[in-house]
Amino acid sequence: MRWIAQAVKDNTPQQFKFEFGLWTLSLLRELINREFGKSLSLESVRRVMKLLGFSTQKPLYQAWQQDPVLVKQWESETYPAIKAEAQAAGATIYFADEAGIRSDYHTGTTWAPIGETPVVAVTGRRFSFNMISAVSPRGDIQFMIHEGPVNAPVFKEFLKRLMIGATKPVFVVVDGHSIHKAKLIKDYVDSLKGNLKLFYLPPYSPHLNPDEQVWAHVKRQVSKQFVQSKDDMKKLAIGALRRLQKLPALVKSFFRQPECQYAG
Repeated sequence: MRWIAQAVKDNTPQQFKFEFGLWTLSLLRELINREFGKSLSLESVRRVMKLLGFSTQKPLYQAWQQDPVLVKQWESETYPAIKAEAQAAGATIYFADEAGIRSDYHTGTTWAPIGETPVVAVTGRRFSFNMISAVSPRGDIQFMIHEGPVNAPVFKEFLKRLMIGATKPVFVVVDGHSIHKAKLIKDYVDSLKGNLKLFYLPPYSPHLNPDEQVWAHVKRQVSKQFVQSKDDMKKLAIGALRRLQKLPALVKSFFRQPECQYAG
């Protein structure tokens, strides 16, 4: 029993030469049979895992290129230093990100008789647009809707809007995408002489950005509505984002997600 618990806790199925990447009851049964020569029913395997304190859970997917050392360093050293610098300067910290939304994105569930797959009417047309937003630990959110690709000039425009009315420095945390490091952006940041600073998350670590929760929230809201045109979808997205602006407590909750608690 101890061996099973340790094997599942510390290893992926691939490390035991399985092709599938998730621990399922079938894989666990095969692992037990392989190691101990015991053939258990799936229900017996389920009981064993429950006795060991395991349950089925939705995994957090992360890029294999992600460096856990850099992630740990960001959480324990880099970001605390940014936070201390911001406090000393009276700066506001924002986490910013870009995302696209498409008319063929659907999520959620609906009740229906058992054995009868429900059908929901949707538009057969495909259209999309992009969004940029930034959230702060105190519950602020700023956003911009943009049609077409988000490039360095678009990101600069968003930063300019973020600086409107700012009486104290603004610190913005973003990922390492090339548009965030473009010369155009660097020149604009330099022109503000310390009133705007950019900081970069570790590579392949979107889970560290609380702003990811904004897109999950907006896409859930929009995907539950019936849209017939890009204008319909845009109005719904803007409405969802504006509601977030009126709900700072909800925005603050994005920083309480397990992977983002470091930033709260």
